Amino acid sequence: MDARAVSAWFGDHKVLDRVSLTMPAGQVTALIGPSGCGKSTFLRILNRMHELVPSASLAGEVLLDGGDIYAPGRRLTEARRRIGMVFQKPNPFPAMSIYDNVTAGLKLTGVRLRSAEKDDLVEECLTKAGLWKEVRDRLRQPGGALSGGQQQRLCIARSLAVRPSVLLMDEPCSALDPTSTRRIEETIRELVHEVTIVIVTHNMQQAHRISDLCAFFLAEQGTPGVVLEQGPTTAMFGAPRDQRTADYVAGRFG
Repeated sequence: MDARAVSAWFGDHKVLDRVSLTMPAGQVTALIGPSGCGKSTFLRILNRMHELVPSASLAGEVLLDGGDIYAPGRRLTEARRRIGMVFQKPNPFPAMSIYDNVTAGLKLTGVRLRSAEKDDLVEECLTKAGLWKEVRDRLRQPGGALSGGQQQRLCIARSLAVRPSVLLMDEPCSALDPTSTRRIEETIRELVHEVTIVIVTHNMQQAHRISDLCAFFLAEQGTPGVVLEQGPTTAMFGAPRDQRTADYVAGRFG
């Protein structure tokens, strides 16, 4: 996935300025930076959620396998199917069963499966999300009855069920305890072999642990957010080129 010269506005307020970033297949790209520098806005642009905000606008291109997801004639539902999203707060359908939560996206994308195929898909996706062993005996119980960490893994399983190419994660562990965070991180590292992952995180230790690449966003003195520095995670944390990057990853501001 490639973003090329992406700028974004809310009304007359410009929040991103010509952000270009390559997010390679089979790798985890972490978006880091202080609050208010445009990371979550950029993430939402990557699956066309930004355009749902009243007064929001953007410029530039977002390419998936070489095609612009914003090109005229490109269907919104196709973009959402290929580019999944996991939010900061777990959002399963609380009254819907665990089983039906996993398969909820199939109806929206028009996928029809036989009962046995759905059973296999549910087991596969819950296994990939690291949840199958914990819930296999209570698939018909409400998803809302799960713990916070389990709900977040259920949301990951729901995203995987429609076979996305890219999975976007907006601070997926910020509301979770350390044990649940570790399980989510293990899941991310296992999933990256089959789906491209882009994650926003304020946890520098997490970014260091799980990502292959980092992009440091910064907005200074009321200016729009830009990518100040990007590159392999080891270089960003071990030998950053810009002193502001070094100060941020070391916790000296932000």
